[in-house]
Amino acid sequence: MDKNNKPLSRFLRYSHKQKRQIYLASLFSVLNKIFDIAPPFLIGAAVDIVVKKENSMISHLGFVAQETQLVFLAVITVIVWALESITEYMEKIYWRNIAQDIQHSMRIDAWQHLQSLDMSFFEKYSSGRIMSIINDDVNQLERFLDVGANSLIQIATTVVIVGGTYFYISPSIAFFTMLPTPFILIGAFYFQTKLAPRYADIREKVTQMNERLTNCLGGITTIKSYTTEKWEVEQFRSDSASYQESNRQAIRFSSAFVPVIRVFILMGFTSVLLLGGWKAIEGTMEVGIYSILIFLTQRLLWPLTGLAQIVDLYERAMASTTRILNLLDEKSQVITSDNARKIDINHGDGKVAFDNLSFAYDEKKVLDNINICVEAGKSIGIIGPKGSGKTTLMKLLLRFYDFQTGDILIDGISIKDFDLQSLRKNIGLVSQDVFLFQGTIGENIAYGSPDVNKDSITKAAEISGISSFVSSLPQGYDTIVGERGQKLSGGQRQCISIARAIVKNPPILILDEATSAVDNETEAVIQKSLEEISRNRTMIMIAHRLSTVRNADCIFVMDNGKVAEHGTHEQLLKNGQFYSRAWKVQTGER
Repeated sequence: MDKNNKPLSRFLRYSHKQKRQIYLASLFSVLNKIFDIAPPFLIGAAVDIVVKKENSMISHLGFVAQETQLVFLAVITVIVWALESITEYMEKIYWRNIAQDIQHSMRIDAWQHLQSLDMSFFEKYSSGRIMSIINDDVNQLERFLDVGANSLIQIATTVVIVGGTYFYISPSIAFFTMLPTPFILIGAFYFQTKLAPRYADIREKVTQMNERLTNCLGGITTIKSYTTEKWEVEQFRSDSASYQESNRQAIRFSSAFVPVIRVFILMGFTSVLLLGGWKAIEGTMEVGIYSILIFLTQRLLWPLTGLAQIVDLYERAMASTTRILNLLDEKSQVITSDNARKIDINHGDGKVAFDNLSFAYDEKKVLDNINICVEAGKSIGIIGPKGSGKTTLMKLLLRFYDFQTGDILIDGISIKDFDLQSLRKNIGLVSQDVFLFQGTIGENIAYGSPDVNKDSITKAAEISGISSFVSSLPQGYDTIVGERGQKLSGGQRQCISIARAIVKNPPILILDEATSAVDNETEAVIQKSLEEISRNRTMIMIAHRLSTVRNADCIFVMDNGKVAEHGTHEQLLKNGQFYSRAWKVQTGER
C-alpha cells in the first residue's frame, strides 16, 4: 500500500513509546465524561424527590424525609463535581504532556534522521520545505493531540453511556433518539473525505510560502542590489493568496458540517420531547425519568457537533503526519554495512588512491575513469576549468555520494568498507562555500572539536592568517559572527574555515578553493603556512589560483571529467598545455 495511505495507523505505530500515558489519559477522559454526564441524573432525582416525596428513587436507599433526601443528593452532587474537576485536570495534564512528548520526539527524530541523509536528499528538497515539516507540521500534530483525541474519546463515552441509559429506560424512545446518530457519523466521514485533499493542499501552500521566505532571507543582498523588493512582495502576496484560497475551500466544507448536524439533533430532541412527554402524561413514565431523558438528549447529541472541529483537526494533523512520516521514511543512498570497520589514520599515513573512478549525476557523466594517487604525507594539486569534476572528487572521497564504478582507497582499503563517521573524522575539508554558524569566532574555529583548548584555537588562527584581525576586535574570539558569518568579510570567513580544519587536525586535508575569497596578502600568509599545515598530512588542494598548488608534489589537470595532464609545476610548464597557458595568463605573461 502507498505510504501516503493510513497516516493514523502509521502514527499509532510511531507513538508506541507513549502507550502507557495514552491509556491513562484515555481513562481520565472516560471518567471525566462519566462525571460530566451525572448532573442530568441528579436533576432527575431532585425532580423525583419534589414530585413523589417519600416514594422517590432516593427513598429506596433508606432516606425517607424529603429534607434528608435533598441533603444526601447535595452531598452526592458535591462529590460528583469535585471528581469531575479532578479528572478534567488529570486528562488535560496527560493529553497535553503526551502532545508535547510526541511533538518533541517527532521533531528530534526528524532532525536526527535528516542528519543521516546524504547530499542528494538536500539537493531534492529545499530548506523551506524541510523547515515547514519540522516546525509547522509537527505543531499541527500537537494541536490534534492536545484537543481532538480527548474530545473523540469523550464523545464515544457519551454515546455509549447515554445510549445504554435510553435503551434501559425506554427502548422505543431510544430508537428514535439514536436514529440520527448514524447519519451524523456518515456526515462526519463524508466531510472527512472532502477535507483530506484540501488540507494536504494547504500544507503544500504553507511549504511554498516557507520556501519563498527562506530564499528571500538568504538572498536579501541580491534583492536589495537589484531593487526587486516590490517584485518579491508581489510574489509572496501571490503565495499567501493561494494559501488563503485553499483555506477558504476547506472552510466552506468544515463550516457546513454543524448546520447539517443540527437538523439531526433536532430530530432526536423532538423525539424525546414528544414520545417521553406522552408517556409522562399517560403515567407510564415517571416525571423524574422524563426529566433525565430530556437533559441527556442534549448531552448526547449536542457534543456530536464537535465532530466538525475534531474532523477539521484530524485532517490537518493527518496531512501533517503524512509529511513528517514520509520524511522519516526517506532512505540515504550512501549505505554503510553493519560490519563496517573503524578507520583511525596516523599522521603521516593516509595514502589516497582514486582507482578507475567514474561517477554520474542523474545519468550525466561527471567523472570518467579517474586514476589519481596521493602518497601518504604528500600533497597534490587539482586544477581545471569549472565543471571538470574537481569538487565532485572530494565529495566522493567524503562519501557525500557513492560512486558507480571504480573505487577510492585509503591505505589500500576501499572507503566503502569504513564506518562513515570515522571516515569523515579523519578527513578535514575547507570548502569554497564557507559556512559559519551563529556564535562567536572562537566557537566557529572550535566547531567539531569540543575538547579543544583556547591555545589551539589561537594557534590555528595564527596559521590561517586571521590572528591579527581577531586581536583588533574589542571582544576578540568572543565576537559574534552573525548568521552565516554576515558580520565578516568573505576572506575572513575563509580564514576561519581554514583555522577550523587546522584545529580538527585530520591526517587527510582537502582545500577546495580555500584561498578563493582572500586577498593577495592573506593568501601569501596562508601559502607560507601551508608547509606547516601539510607536515605529516596528506593534502589535496583544489584551486583556480595556480599559486596555491605550485608547490604540490604533483599537480593533476582535469578536463571534462578526465585527467588531461599531470606532473610537477615545472613539468607542466614545459608541456605547453592547459596548465602552462593558465599560468601565463595568471602571471601576466599573456
